[in-house]
Amino acid sequence: MAIDHQRRNLVIGIAAGSVMLSAGGWFAIDGNDKPLTIAAALAELDKLLAAYANNNASVNGEWDLAQMLNHCAQSVEYSLSGFPEHKSDLFKHSVGALAFTAFAAKGRMTHGLSEPIPGAPMLAAGGSVAAAAQRFKASLAQFHSFSGMLTPHFAYGYLSKAQYEQAHVMHFYNHLTQVAHHG
Repeated sequence: MAIDHQRRNLVIGIAAGSVMLSAGGWFAIDGNDKPLTIAAALAELDKLLAAYANNNASVNGEWDLAQMLNHCAQSVEYSLSGFPEHKSDLFKHSVGALAFTAFAAKGRMTHGLSEPIPGAPMLAAGGSVAAAAQRFKASLAQFHSFSGMLTPHFAYGYLSKAQYEQAHVMHFYNHLTQVAHHG
């Protein structure tokens, strides 16, 4: 029992130390100046789709645009229905909560842009961009009108509706960093 307690404290200490070491670099990054609202995300999505349709935008990363949009839709959908897998409660109450607080303070999130949501189905390459965009739009509309209890985030734990809206929009904006605009 004492060993488990010591091991837990060691893991928490290592995680907290890692967060503190990276905090200096994180807080040197400029904040986001875009609104963190569903309406703003939908406007950005429309701009992206117009540029993509005119061959003025491409995605530079492991996922294509359809995969990226389906991934963002999955995240919104899971906030309503439940994420398939979760980090430990200890993680969500420590590192996860601290990460969300830091992201919200900057209005900007950073995460592995080709990492699937834990337990989510694989996203096939080469899917329809139009269908993926419609799925993402529908998920945001459903989230916006949802009045029930939201499910805990797999890494951040319980978030209010306003916090979840921020998280979903920051998540989408983070993926937009892989979009190159041409012309």
